[in-house]
Amino acid sequence: MRALMLGLLLTGAWLGAPIGVAAYSVQEAILRVKPAVVLITTEVRGDVTLNCGRGPVTVTPAPYVETGTGWFVDGRGYVITNAHVVDPAQRLPPWVTHELKKKAIEQACVEPQLKARGITQGQRPDIEERIRQAASAAALASAKLEAQPEITVMLSNGAKLTAEVQKFSPPPSVDSAGKPTPDSGRDLALLRVKDGIYPAIGLTTREVQIGDPVHILGFPGVVLSHELLSQSVTLEASATNGAVSGFKVDVIGQDLIQTDAPAAHGNSGGPAITDDATLVGVMQFVSLSASGANVQGFNFLIPARDVGNFLRDTEVTKPGESKFNPIWAAGVELLLAQRYKAALAKISEANQLVPNLTDVKHSLALAQEKVKNPPPEPFPWALATVGVTLVSVGVYGGMWGQRWWKNRFRVTPTQVIGFIERGLNPVLLDVRTKTDFETSPLKLPGSTRLEPEEAERAPINFEPEQMIVTYCTSPEEQQSARVAQILRQRGFKTVRILKGGLGGWTNARLPVEAKSALPSVGLELYKNLSLGDIERRRFKQGDVIFKEGAEAHDEAYVIHAGEVEIRRSFDGVERVVNRIGEGQPLGEIGLFRKGPRSATAIAAEDVELLVIKEERLEWLVLNRPRLALELLKNLSNLVVATDQERSHAGGVR
Repeated sequence: MRALMLGLLLTGAWLGAPIGVAAYSVQEAILRVKPAVVLITTEVRGDVTLNCGRGPVTVTPAPYVETGTGWFVDGRGYVITNAHVVDPAQRLPPWVTHELKKKAIEQACVEPQLKARGITQGQRPDIEERIRQAASAAALASAKLEAQPEITVMLSNGAKLTAEVQKFSPPPSVDSAGKPTPDSGRDLALLRVKDGIYPAIGLTTREVQIGDPVHILGFPGVVLSHELLSQSVTLEASATNGAVSGFKVDVIGQDLIQTDAPAAHGNSGGPAITDDATLVGVMQFVSLSASGANVQGFNFLIPARDVGNFLRDTEVTKPGESKFNPIWAAGVELLLAQRYKAALAKISEANQLVPNLTDVKHSLALAQEKVKNPPPEPFPWALATVGVTLVSVGVYGGMWGQRWWKNRFRVTPTQVIGFIERGLNPVLLDVRTKTDFETSPLKLPGSTRLEPEEAERAPINFEPEQMIVTYCTSPEEQQSARVAQILRQRGFKTVRILKGGLGGWTNARLPVEAKSALPSVGLELYKNLSLGDIERRRFKQGDVIFKEGAEAHDEAYVIHAGEVEIRRSFDGVERVVNRIGEGQPLGEIGLFRKGPRSATAIAAEDVELLVIKEERLEWLVLNRPRLALELLKNLSNLVVATDQERSHAGGVR
């Protein structure tokens, strides 16, 4: 009843409110601008002449390639992107030249010498490195490069257009004293492709506010290089959504817009639009953790007004102007309004102007299907009475009110980070059940443990005004909600519930702590595993987990509890080479080698293992750089331990 009354009140307030200008739906806003987004490829080819000690030779190494995102700002053929995306071709920095010369030395000097000695690459790293160092010392300084830079723009219909730089403002940089260098700029480039008719995106004319919706479009590298996706993904831009979360300045004092919309390498130069389908800013850079991984939620845009200033002395006088745009916009509007015949005519006209753009083709096919097989007409109900209308609206308002009532105290991990940045210093309260707490080795950094069963009577030494954020792992945060209600009854005024709990925090790639002395590789493994849906296996002390030479069966493990003894045979004698415990990976070598088990594993005490299938391990290695690094360190330590054991056994080979 309370929810129904709240719904009626909200409905009345809505009916009495003034009507403002409605923005487009997210779908329509993105669909209007997406055809104008293009893939930028900067490629530097070249012939390198060098002397490996047997006279000058000329080779053509593999080119240097950089990809990014751009967008048509003018339908005549003008494209905006980041300056750093095209910098390798525009200014040919020394590091690009150096990279191509190194590739040439590898091709002309190192590979022939390895071949002459009958050694394949990677077979003898020590010899290979000596050859490489000697060749570099002899040939690098005198190597000469004849560079052939090229910038291409690829539309979503697959058309590749050669582009020329019309205006270039370098990325910002500072010298050793922290002062802007003479060539510092706004990190923008204006490209020109051949004359034609192209889609275009206009610039927003209003001031951006905190909380404004942001949709970033582009070609993130994680999608372009994904091993499970077709190469056709290069034709279609991806869209991520978020909001304006702050305003900052760069190292030389230029304005930036902060957003929590996700982005990655490859999004550079891409447009960030708002719900009126105009440009808010240009994606410039993301934030990285100490390990080099993307930290989502803290990405930065060049404001639209700075793009306008950049274009001021160019031929682009009316950003967003295009013969294609009004026709395509009308087609999109008609399609979403389910006026399929009219939409088909407009979208066909847009397709004739710029043929086979991906989104135009999809929309054209949908309109044709709906015209051929129209949806059933709705039954012509008579107009309802005012009373029935109010009741219906009240019910829906009540449902909305119920949802709002349920979520009014919930906060996302991003909001918690915002509380910390604003100096509110929220207390993170771990209220997982005893079983869940003892099962998982992870917790939020600096969190305080409170047994949910003790919430009503346990002493809590916090001020009543202190912000408290409860978290758990139960469905729909049931434990957190129950404890939060008890704490409010006990007089704590600001109690919030972490939406998604511990899983939501780790999925947001935010830092966690281990409750015990967990190795760093174990910490990374647990952060990327969901314990609720992973298979577990238990072994008694003395049980053989697997034997040396046995098939790996596409499985590796994480030691969740207990210790495992690793044994290997040396000259027919089995010896203990290692003893590993909680959080350590087990059996991963067999998967990496695509071969049988390289050692025997025996439970040194009662052991519980988490099973990781091969395809899951490969995905984690390819998509979680920090975990891949920790696995590499772990394998390196294992190799050293095995070599030492061989030495003690007198079996060094």
